[in-house]
Amino acid sequence: MPAFGHCICYLTRLLNSPMNHRFPFHSRRAAFLLLAATLTACAPKEALKQALPPVAAVGQASFQQNMGSTLSGGFLPGNRIDTLENGRGIFPAMLQAIRSAKRSINFETFVYYNDKTGRQFADALIERARAGVAVRVTIDGVGGLKSGKYRREMKAAGVDVVVYHPVLWIDPFRTNHRTHRKLLIVDGRVGFIGGVGIGDDWQGDAQNPDEWHDLHYRLEGPVVAQLQASFIDNWLKERREMLQGPDFFPKLPSAGPILATAFSSSPLRSRYSSELMYHLAIAGASKSIRIENPYFLPNRALLDGLCEAAKRGVKVEIMLPGEHIDQKNVRRSSRKRWQRLLRAGVRIYEYQPTMNHTKLMVVDHEFVSIGSTNFDPRSLSINDEANVNVMNREFARSQEVIFERDLAKCREMTLDDSGDIQDVPFQLVTTPLENQL
Repeated sequence: MPAFGHCICYLTRLLNSPMNHRFPFHSRRAAFLLLAATLTACAPKEALKQALPPVAAVGQASFQQNMGSTLSGGFLPGNRIDTLENGRGIFPAMLQAIRSAKRSINFETFVYYNDKTGRQFADALIERARAGVAVRVTIDGVGGLKSGKYRREMKAAGVDVVVYHPVLWIDPFRTNHRTHRKLLIVDGRVGFIGGVGIGDDWQGDAQNPDEWHDLHYRLEGPVVAQLQASFIDNWLKERREMLQGPDFFPKLPSAGPILATAFSSSPLRSRYSSELMYHLAIAGASKSIRIENPYFLPNRALLDGLCEAAKRGVKVEIMLPGEHIDQKNVRRSSRKRWQRLLRAGVRIYEYQPTMNHTKLMVVDHEFVSIGSTNFDPRSLSINDEANVNVMNREFARSQEVIFERDLAKCREMTLDDSGDIQDVPFQLVTTPLENQL
């Protein structure tokens, strides 16, 4: 979630309400001071003051070693990753995995709404808990604010439910610190990660403005253990319970040809992992950078990195939501960065049919990053996030096929003769991927 976070909305409403004269002066003053402290805590510091130089290219072994060692335990071979697109393809796969669980279900999400989708997931989790499966669920206190009914039902059925950092908390840092991770691990063998929340906004197949466009991924192989570790990171922090043994970490044989690694970031530990991932990937690019992200607010160093990449001949393409976006202020703020990017040769597109919530980065047709991380200050240094990085040309090609298909539904943003931003109908002209690879 972009901007300063919904966690302070209740304070803002209190201060701005026409009814606030009914509150004692000292209460309003205390609310103001708490709001000011919270906003101060929201202001993130950049990991790097300037962009990284292009030292290790994506295709070199040193890039893989640097990226894997810096952010996680390194890349692991033997993985399979299936791409799931939009609610029509995502939710049935997740629900099927939950219903097939025999030993354990670990589920962490930011958004959990009180709607039909929330009902489906609650019913599936409850059924498995009653069948004797150990079910643990972490729901963010802001994103799951309206999920109280389902949380109570799940708890009554034996699901162990954690509300991550409830909104009404006296510590401003804790209040502003959200988990934005989207993780589902079943029996320690099958994992899911991506951008979807549990809500009706994601239902359907992105056929109209009421159906969001998004990507999620089903994983098998050794990388699933790293996803499990990401879930345990917050579970241990909230429940003080360490999960171990074969129910959570079974032996994971090779499931496919993909080299992958999962990493998590948090303001409490490894704070800058998401930001460093973007820096390393941008610096490692020698051919192309393709970014599809809903909330694009890069800090100065990342902005420098993208511009410098374009100036050294890298084809940089950024796809963002158009008028269909849930955070209008983010779109306005993002546009303030566009002139410099466009002048440097970066190409920017706005997706037209509906809200594009996809979080995807592909570099040099080989490196891919997928997961929950947005390209904004909250994801870079405030929220808890989780991503999977992949080194595999075939998987990269499959993601670029999706990117190019989405491009056909975009308008390209350009500069007119006076230097102002203008949008023009976009006509897709691209070299076939097999020729690029």
